[in-house]
Amino acid sequence: MYSKVKILGHPIHPMIVAFPVAFYTGTLVTNIIYACTLNSFWFKAALACNIAGVAAALLAAVPGFIDWLAIPSSKGAKKTGLYHMAANVSALVLFTINIFIQYNRMDDVQPEATASIIICAAGFVLTIVAGFLGWTLVQNHHVGVSLTQAQENLEPAEGVKG
Repeated sequence: MYSKVKILGHPIHPMIVAFPVAFYTGTLVTNIIYACTLNSFWFKAALACNIAGVAAALLAAVPGFIDWLAIPSSKGAKKTGLYHMAANVSALVLFTINIFIQYNRMDDVQPEATASIIICAAGFVLTIVAGFLGWTLVQNHHVGVSLTQAQENLEPAEGVKG
């Protein structure tokens, strides 16, 4: 309905959000594996996943932000989108902080992983919350959904539960 950034009529933002979600998950999992094994491979894998996740999140944020700007202020989707964005930006900040923490420990023989696990777990929870809110935008507000004229006519007025 409101998506402005598309490829062949399909919104780009929902197409690419799976990448930061997967990389953020990978960052948390590989940090936990590292903490359990102290095998430096997993520490380096965690850092690589973290960097890829932040890069993918920044890439996904651009079309998401443009789409959010296109939502009329009078629509409930605008507020839901703001919460979705806030959760994603908060997760992005946490994972970015974690990159600096991990990068500064690269030369340690056995880098400490506790802080990274806590930061990544918090970022992961925020990512899940953002995903729930993103799905609410699609499912309840039909943001990014192309409706036929007949379907649009069946849509309840904003604020009316249907």
